This record gives sequence, C-alpha cells and structure tokens, in this order.
Amino acid sequence: MKESRRKDTLLTAAECAERIGVTVRGLRTYEQRGLLTPRRSTKGWRLYGVKEIARLHEVLALKRFGLSLSRIAALLDGRAVDLERTLGMQQSTLTEQRERIDERLALVNAARTKLSAGRTLSLDELITLAKETKMTQTSLDLIAQRRYEQARPRKMTPIDPEVYDRYVGVYRFEAVGLTITITRDEKRLFEQVTGQASYEIFPESETEFFLKVVPAQIVFSIDRNRTANALTNHQNGIELVARRIDESEVERAADELTRRIHDNRPQPDSGVAIRRAIDESQRGEIDCARMTEPLATLALERAEAIAAELAGKGELRDVRFDGVGLNGWDVYRAQFEKGATEWRIDLALDGRIRGLFFRALP
Repeated sequence: MKESRRKDTLLTAAECAERIGVTVRGLRTYEQRGLLTPRRSTKGWRLYGVKEIARLHEVLALKRFGLSLSRIAALLDGRAVDLERTLGMQQSTLTEQRERIDERLALVNAARTKLSAGRTLSLDELITLAKETKMTQTSLDLIAQRRYEQARPRKMTPIDPEVYDRYVGVYRFEAVGLTITITRDEKRLFEQVTGQASYEIFPESETEFFLKVVPAQIVFSIDRNRTANALTNHQNGIELVARRIDESEVERAADELTRRIHDNRPQPDSGVAIRRAIDESQRGEIDCARMTEPLATLALERAEAIAAELAGKGELRDVRFDGVGLNGWDVYRAQFEKGATEWRIDLALDGRIRGLFFRALP
C-alpha cells in the first residue's frame, strides 16, 4: 500500500508573521517585490505552506547578510527554492563564527591566567589581543553572501568572438603569487591557473564570464584602449584580482621552477612553515595571517575535521623533506606515533602558505 501524502499545513499571513517573527507588512513587501508568491484561499486570503516558508527563509537569510531586497530579487529570479544551499551557507558561516569566537576566548583566557599569576603582558601580546579580539564582525557574512551569489545559475549570452582578443594574455594574482592564462580557440575562450587544467569560460556579458565545471566567474577590467588590464576571479566567496603581466615574466618564473625541481631544492622556509602548519592542524588552531585568504577560509572550515583525523595518529615524531613535486609544491613526510602522512605545501611570494594538502600513507 502506498503511503499517503501528508497534507501541507497552511498558515494565514498573520499566523506566518507571528510564528516566524516578521510583520504582515513585511510579508506584503516581499510579495510586492516578487520574492514571495503566497497561495490564495477561495476568499482571496493569503496562505503560506512549506514551499512559501522555505522561500521566506531564503529571503530572510540573504537579508541578514546585508543584501538589499532588489539584490535578493535578482539572485532568486527564476530559481526554485534551494533550502539545502541556504542552510549550508548558514551552517558554514555560523561554524566559522563559533571557531573565531573560540580562538578569541582562548587568547583572553591565556592573558587573564598570566595576569592572575602576577605576570605582565608583553607589547606583542597586547597588540595581538587588540587586533584579534575586536568585537566587530569579520568578513564571514560577506564571504557567505558571495558564495551564494557565485553559486547561482548562469545564462550564456552570445557575443562577438572578436572581443576575445582583448582578453588573451597572462595575469598574476599578487595576493597568492599564481598566474592565470587566457587563451582563445576560434569562438571559444579558456582560462588556466598555474598547475591546473585548462577550462572553457562562457560569456554572461561582454566582460563577465563563468565556468561550468565549478561555481566561479571571471570579470575583466578594460582600459582606455579597450584592452583588458586586469581580471577578478570570483570563487569560494573570495574575490582575487590579477593584473596583466608580460609573458617574459612568466617564462622567467617557469625557468626558476624548472631549476628548483631539477635541483630538488625546497622553497625558502617551507620546512618551518610545514612544521608550524602540522602543529596548528593537530590543535585545530588556524593562523590565518600566515595563509592567503582563500586557503585561510578553507582551513577554518575544515579545522575541526582535520584535527580529529590527526588526533588518532598520536604524537608527531619526525618531519623530513621528501622532494619537490612536478607542480613545484614541496613534499614532506610526517611520522607520527601511529602512522605516517605525506604533506605538500606551496608558498606565495610573501612567504604565506597558499597551498596545503596531506594524505595518510600506508
């Protein structure tokens, strides 16, 4: 016998407003903006069921991230309710907020313990407290907002392929030290980040392009000569700007990488950086200042899971350099009390970690 469907409970506008904590006027404003489409009773009363309240949850979540109603309307236009994605966005943001608060509490507790013991705080400790325990909200909300925007469905807009010539070239992300190469193949445009595969990008407008393999977009900046002098990559809630560079710079960097791989020579200070990263990973504490923004965001999200995985391996016994990988990342072997792991690390030009990966070894 088939299980009968549970009847959808319908709320009036007043009941919906009272139970969710909004006003009836607010519900009508959302309806006028096209954000909500409540059902109607035979007498014309507005009714709200599971589908309508799920959409309302999306609207309220985006509103709390500081988006205007017109911006929310543009994001949700023509798209079905995606409660799972909204909840995922909220969960990620709340988790990061909790981790940041825990880190700040640990700093405060350590400082109070030191003062209770009759000791004084050093200048560096006071500066760290002042900087890290500010009560203002960090960019976590903005990152979540950007992720939501970046993940929305994109629609390809046909443009003249001759426009692509202005974008072809090499650009460098100064923040992470990577380059991205834009190439043209007749009526198609491609991007390739250092060490990654080449992917086609599709026009959303004459200057805005998107990838289909991942939720990411590239927006070109045009100078007076109608040539692109920079681009911005939008991905994972992060916006990274890359400036156009001469191809000779790319060739010099490639030659240096080839020599370093041939000489099996690690990047300066990568040994110190990997030991510090392993120690922080074990404790579940992430020093964002020592990482590029994209990596720091990812590390904060995964800190708890990584710490739990490493906890089962016991005490760290030894870390040794194993060589340079084909992509230029330094490879290290970390021997723990209960097993070994392989770590790969890549440093930006300013010494910050821009790439970090580990896997268990048999």
